Amino acid sequence: MEVTNHTTVTEFIFLGFSGAPSLRLTLFVMFLTVYLLSLMGNTLIIFIVLMDSTLQTPMYIFLGNLSFLEIWYTTATVPKLLATCLSKIVTISVSGCVTQYYFFFSMGATECILLAVMAYDRYVAICSPLHYPLLMSLQVCLQFSAGSWVGGFIAPVLPTILISRLNFCGPQKINHFFCDSDPIFKLSCSDTFLVEALGYTCSSVVILSSFLLTMSSYGKIVVTIIRLSSREARKKTFSTCASHLSVVTIYYGTIIFAYVRPPAKYNFTIGKVVSVFYCVVTPLVNPLIYTLRNKDVKKAFRKYIAKRRVFWIRRVQKF
Repeated sequence: MEVTNHTTVTEFIFLGFSGAPSLRLTLFVMFLTVYLLSLMGNTLIIFIVLMDSTLQTPMYIFLGNLSFLEIWYTTATVPKLLATCLSKIVTISVSGCVTQYYFFFSMGATECILLAVMAYDRYVAICSPLHYPLLMSLQVCLQFSAGSWVGGFIAPVLPTILISRLNFCGPQKINHFFCDSDPIFKLSCSDTFLVEALGYTCSSVVILSSFLLTMSSYGKIVVTIIRLSSREARKKTFSTCASHLSVVTIYYGTIIFAYVRPPAKYNFTIGKVVSVFYCVVTPLVNPLIYTLRNKDVKKAFRKYIAKRRVFWIRRVQKF
């Protein structure tokens, strides 16, 4: 009987972005800057929504959820990305890799669902304004928010369980900066057909269904806007949704390219570049476009700053 010895892999090595040390350092500074700005921007949005009672409406509650999600979405991947820019050897245990895979795809699925819910919220507000208080009450808003998180975290459970049962016998180098599905499958010495098919199906169903629901809502919004008699009214109404639509286009465009395609078509170099957009860029764009340019948010922020200024002036006067 012929016996084949396999070395069981207990950890993986991220390859990240290759290049000269000067290029890697430049990428590190760029990614770190974007990451910190994203954290600060999204944290600021959450803080403003929580502190100002006038912003505790369905639209801003959804935006607060999105900002909270983006903080953890980027934190699941960017620290390893930064480490690969500074060090040639960045490792992660197999169990840690599976855990990162689960949380990354859970939060990605949650974002897809949440973007669809936000599009529906705008559809009801613009197309059925008289029914908005009933269709999007605070209770309904909270149910939609909770449903987005629950649905997102349930979606990748079965693929994650199957991945955790795969055997890895070498090589141990992941040609990526996080534990994406295709790079993991390439390293397994088990039969990955079932888990690849299931993962591809789950990601396609979540992404495409959310995308179609989002586009359906915006299609109806556009029709409603066109029917408005006043040009000024059309301009004002469209401006409230244009920012959301631009973020949706960037986000869905990159993830559809990355995950709604046959696994055999995966290109690791292109995959890493595309991943930067939905892992690093979009979480920064969201706070910039959604809320920090919003006049209600800016008004609430100025009001808070004014209150703090008065508070400190009074404290100084006491002394």
